[in-house]
Parts: sequence; structure tokens; C-alpha cells
Amino acid sequence: MTGTTLPTPLYPLYQQKFGFSELTVTVVYAVYAFAVIGVLLLVGNVSDTIGRRPTLLCGLGFAAASACCFLAADQLGWLYAGRLLSGLSAGLFTGAATAYVLELAPPGGTSRATFVATAANMGGLGCGPLLAGLLAEYAPSPLRTPYLVHLGLVAASVLALLWLPETVADRRPLSAVRPQRPALPPQVRAVFFPAAVAAFVGFALFGVFTSVSPAFLARYLHVDNHAVSGLVVALAFFASTAGQLAVGRVGVTRSLPLGCAVLFAGLLLLAAAIHADSLALVVLAALTGGIGQGLAFRAAMTAVAQAAPAERRAAVISTLFVVAYTGISVPVVGVGLLADPLGLEGAGLVFIACMLALIVPAAGYLLRRPIRTGTP
Repeated sequence: MTGTTLPTPLYPLYQQKFGFSELTVTVVYAVYAFAVIGVLLLVGNVSDTIGRRPTLLCGLGFAAASACCFLAADQLGWLYAGRLLSGLSAGLFTGAATAYVLELAPPGGTSRATFVATAANMGGLGCGPLLAGLLAEYAPSPLRTPYLVHLGLVAASVLALLWLPETVADRRPLSAVRPQRPALPPQVRAVFFPAAVAAFVGFALFGVFTSVSPAFLARYLHVDNHAVSGLVVALAFFASTAGQLAVGRVGVTRSLPLGCAVLFAGLLLLAAAIHADSLALVVLAALTGGIGQGLAFRAAMTAVAQAAPAERRAAVISTLFVVAYTGISVPVVGVGLLADPLGLEGAGLVFIACMLALIVPAAGYLLRRPIRTGTP
């Protein structure tokens, strides 16, 4: 997962090298999300069929190929290819790695395994910009060293994976995999729609932070240190991990409206940061928005899983992921389209207004009709 956010603090360097616009940055970023959606819809259940290890080895292969594309990048097309392969890797890992961790847990270790899977996912996403920013700032060859280090991490992961046992007993050939259509049974809809809005807004906020915040920091706040840019983005992901962990204490019923409220506060702080050109407010917005995203998304996932009938639970969860990854792509491209006529600050404020228009009704609905959870 670290590889999927590795290019984040490097986008300003790519802009200088290839001379492309903010719109191109956002499209390059969004290609990743479209690839994830494609994998979830077409082969989201592939690890249930062919096994966890083959699926994860394939995902690591795509991750290595993505790094090689960035290493070879001498024109824009290589960046698109690298992001596409990175999305394919993440799409395979999204379900397979989480299921594998849970299945490898010792008896009574499900809670700890859930924490490990959550921390590895969001923590890995946070480590990507942090690692790339540090290496770009303090190591030679800023557009090569991060990917060489990533290839080393992939190689170590392959060795670890080959040592682990397979947990799927009834494995079938790849030809048995069938596309997994989105599903929304009637009994899920009352819970799904506010949960999906919260997931959409949270992922959209992450998308904007990950794609254009380094350019904003450099252009308007004169923050040219790549390590600082990477750290700001990383803080949002680390805060999300903290928010997801807090759901266990707060409870699902309260976490979803609370997450919406914290997301609302994060969006307002981001608007204030854009208006005031304040690094401190950007950091505070990253932390607040990250916590809100973590609270809202884990609560949304739990609530939707519990409301779905057992035989259609995987398809319903995949539908929620499709909505979430749509949030991380489409609004980001919208910001890129508006950046030229309105400027990056103006585009950011329009984005915030649109997200507030979504999150406020969802929060109001949840306060009037709190979700009721049961046992999955």
C-alpha cells in the first residue's frame, strides 16, 4: 500500500520535468482509483477462488511493475502506466490481504488481527508520502531512489509471502472467477445511502490532499521541502487509523454521525487554511479530516456489513468500496478542471462547498434516524 501513495510529494518535480498542468496531476492520480474500481468489479473475489497467496503475489508483481514504470519515466505516459499498475495492485490487496490476516490469526486473535489489517492499510498509505518525501529531500536522485527502495520492500514482501501457508482450502482455477456486480438489497438502502455519502466525502478529502496539496504547499505557502509535504499528507492517513481504532470505543451507532461532524470540521479548517494561506491550519485540517474519515468509514463499513444479508454481504461491501473510490477520483479531477480558470485556491473552495453540501444532509439524516446495528 505504501507504493500507491509514493508519488504524492514528487508530483511538483514531475510537473517541472514534463511541464504539465494541475489537471494532468489529478488525472494521473485518478487513474489509480479507476483501476481499483475495475479490479473490485471484475475480480474482487479472485482470492476466494485461486487462493490468497497467488493473488497477493500477483498484486506484488503489479506493484513492482509500477515502480519500474516510474523508474523508466521519460514522458507522461509512463506515469499513467505506473498509476494504472499501482491501482491494479491495490485492488487485489484490498480484500485479499485483509482476509489473509484474519485467517492467519490465532484463536481469539480476531480483534488484534483486525487492528493489524487496518494499521497496515492506512499506515502503509501514510508511509508512502512520508518515505518518498524524506528520500526526495535528503537522498540523491529524488525521482529514482524512492522507487528503488520500494522495489526492495516488494522483494522482502515476496519472501515473507512465500514462507506463509495458504488458507483457502478449496481452490479453483482462474477461469472460475466471475465479475462481481454491485448489489444493494432493499433492507440495506436506509443504512447504505448516508454511509456511502460519508465514505465518498472522506475519500474525496483524501484524494485532494494526496494529489494537489504538495502543489498548494509549494505555490502558496512556499513550502519547498518535500519531506514536509509528504509529512502533511501522511498525517491525514495516520489520523484516519486513529479514527478507525476509536470506533471500537465510541460504537458504530455514534461513530457514523460523529465522523460526519468531524469531517465537516475538517472541511471548514481546510477552507480556512486556503483562505489564510496557513500551514498550521493545513496540518490541523489533515488531522481533523483524517480522524473524521476514519470514524466515518469504519462505522460505514461495519453498519453496511451488518445490514446486508449474509449471502450478499461481499457484493454490498464491494459496492461501498466502489462509491468510496469514486470519491477519491471524480472530485479530484473536478478540482483539476477548475484549477486553470479559478486557480488552485478557488478550485479547492468550490470542492469544499460541494463536499459540505453532501455531508450536512447525511449527518442530519443520521441524527434524525440513527443506524441500528446487529450481529453480522
